[in-house]
Amino acid sequence: MPRMLDVSEDVRAEIGDAEADRLLVGDNAPGSYDCTSCRTPGDSEQERTSTVLFVGDETAVLAFAHATCIPSQVVQVSEEQLQGAVRSITGSEPEGPEGLMPGQAVLGVTSGLVLIDDELHPALVVEPTGAIARPGTDGSRGDEFVQLLLEQGFQPVHRMDRLPALLHGWSILLAMGQLHAVLQPGTGGGAPVAWWQAHAPLQVTEGWRIAANKSQTVLVFAAPAGSIGQQPREDLLRDALEKAAAGGLLVAAAMPLAGT
Repeated sequence: MPRMLDVSEDVRAEIGDAEADRLLVGDNAPGSYDCTSCRTPGDSEQERTSTVLFVGDETAVLAFAHATCIPSQVVQVSEEQLQGAVRSITGSEPEGPEGLMPGQAVLGVTSGLVLIDDELHPALVVEPTGAIARPGTDGSRGDEFVQLLLEQGFQPVHRMDRLPALLHGWSILLAMGQLHAVLQPGTGGGAPVAWWQAHAPLQVTEGWRIAANKSQTVLVFAAPAGSIGQQPREDLLRDALEKAAAGGLLVAAAMPLAGT
């Protein structure tokens, strides 16, 4: 049965036209899968699904994700990390949250409107696919995603009833009504650089874009892998955010909007 798969040009270039076409008609593609972004189940027969190709120096591993989580893309990782993922998949060692070693997780970004003080605010929710290690470490200290963001100026969120503080130097790049990147300050006072960048511009709802243009500010919430998940409705997303906040797992910042 044909699958509802998205295969980007970059992925097609890596795997070849023949393999891409086999995937699209249902060969070599799973019906059900665990989303490589939010780690919840997906079904490529029932919902649009992205193909995500993790590429090492000599090996490549094809994974699948909800198209609403991340677009189809190629992700470069080290050969050592990719071999670790292959060993975990074949069962010769315990599997991590993503099968990839800490620090090589993909950042999943979801847009939604969040009600605070009786006003709807445009928000982005950032959740990695796996544990994030501090650069230069082996990951033995566990997931440091939240701590790293706190050091960048994000603030802990304990309740969802107040606006997070503005994080200076960071911004949200929106162009032609599409989300392109989350920008952070460049080193040494240089030009801003992408902290997260969409492989292909992400669509946002008209309501989200209108709210963002009105406030010129976007709220960015972030939590460790497995804290939020892919939520089909904004009320469920709000419930997941409140649960993460109550558990001390949520951080946030307000960022000015760059673009329209």
